[in-house]
Amino acid sequence: MRTYIGARTIDGIKVTVDDKPLDERIDIHLFSDNGFEWTYEGDAPQQLALAILAEHLGDDNRALELSGRFMRQVIAELDNEWVLTDAEINAELLSG
Repeated sequence: MRTYIGARTIDGIKVTVDDKPLDERIDIHLFSDNGFEWTYEGDAPQQLALAILAEHLGDDNRALELSGRFMRQVIAELDNEWVLTDAEINAELLSG
């Protein structure tokens, strides 16, 4: 089970999956050239949603399709520091 962790640090925003930096996946779609963000709805939060879903699902097209809803329902609601597990992501996707 993978664990995704996000934090705002003195050095900026840090997002990891199993302690490794999460790829922004701009190869799938570029929503924002400013990296990741969360706690609101917008392009940078949708980039984070896309990156998490692409890693989680292993299906780039499906990740892109679901990224807007996942951004609104999950990413926009995250605190400054957060943890998401595969199980929590699955539960959110099923509740959709």
